[in-house]
Amino acid sequence: MAEIRVGTCSWTDKALVASGWYPAGHRDAEGRLRHYASQFPVVEVDATYYGLPSTRNSLLWAERTPEGFHFDVKAFSLLTGHPTQPNALPADLRPALARRRGPAGTDPGLLDDVWDRFSGALEPLRQAGRLGSLLFQFPRQLAPGRSAAAFLRECRERAAGWPVAVEFRHPGWWRAEHIAATTALLTELDTAAVAVDMVQTLPTSVPPVARVTSPRLAVVRFHGRSTAWGTGTKEERFRHSYTPGELSEWTSRIRAMAEQAEEVHVLFNNCCADAAVRAAQSMRDLLGLPAPALT
Repeated sequence: MAEIRVGTCSWTDKALVASGWYPAGHRDAEGRLRHYASQFPVVEVDATYYGLPSTRNSLLWAERTPEGFHFDVKAFSLLTGHPTQPNALPADLRPALARRRGPAGTDPGLLDDVWDRFSGALEPLRQAGRLGSLLFQFPRQLAPGRSAAAFLRECRERAAGWPVAVEFRHPGWWRAEHIAATTALLTELDTAAVAVDMVQTLPTSVPPVARVTSPRLAVVRFHGRSTAWGTGTKEERFRHSYTPGELSEWTSRIRAMAEQAEEVHVLFNNCCADAAVRAAQSMRDLLGLPAPALT
C-alpha cells in the first residue's frame, strides 16, 4: 500500500492567512510554513507558475520543513504553453518571447533556457529530498491529437530525470474515446496522471478519471464544485466547501490508486478562506490517516 499524503495547493494564500487558521506567533513567512508542515505532509507551490523560482526560496523551504515533507511545484506558465507576460521572465530573456517558432508558439531555445533556470533553482529542494513532483498543468487549448502528444514528449524530454505529473484542462483527454490513448501516452512517458474533482455540469468539465500511469506517484487535485468555474472571478471559481459525502466519493478511488503507486498526493485547491485545509483534514479522517502529532 502506498503512502497517501493529503494537503492543500497553497500555504500562502491571502484568504487562508486572513482566515485565522495560522495561530499567533506563526503568521510570518517562516512561521506559516513551519506550522503548515506540522499539520500536513505535502503542499503545492503555485507561485512558480507565475514567475521563475529562486534558489534562495528552495533552500529556505527545505530548511523550514521536516524530513519527509514534500513540495509539488507547478511548472512555469511558458513551459506548459500558457500565455506569459514578458515581465514574468528575467529581463535578458524577454526579447526571445517575440520569436515564435515552436509548436506551442514559443522559440524552443527560450524554453530550454527557461527550463534550465527553473530546474536549477529547484535543485536544492530536490537534493534535500523535499521535491514531490513538478506539476505540468496544460491549458484548455491543448486538445488531444498528434501535435499535443509531440508537445508532451518534448516537455518530458526537457524534464528527463525529474518526477513529473500532468493535469489536462481540456476535457477530451479523459473522455471515453481517448482514455486508453491518454493512459498509454502518460505511461510511456513515466508521468503521473492527475485526477481532477470539479463541477461536472459545464462543457469544460474534466471527467473525474483516476488512472495510475507511473509506479512512483499518483495525484488527485480537488478544485471545488462551483458552477462559476467557467465565468466567475477566481474567488468565485474556487469557493466551495466539500461535504463528507462529496469527499467519500473519492476514498475508494484513492485507496485503489494507492495499490498501484508508491505514493499518492491528494491536494485541495478550493482555496477560499480555510476551506481547503478543512477539506484536507476531513479527507485525512475519512481515509483513516493519522493526525499530526501535537507539538
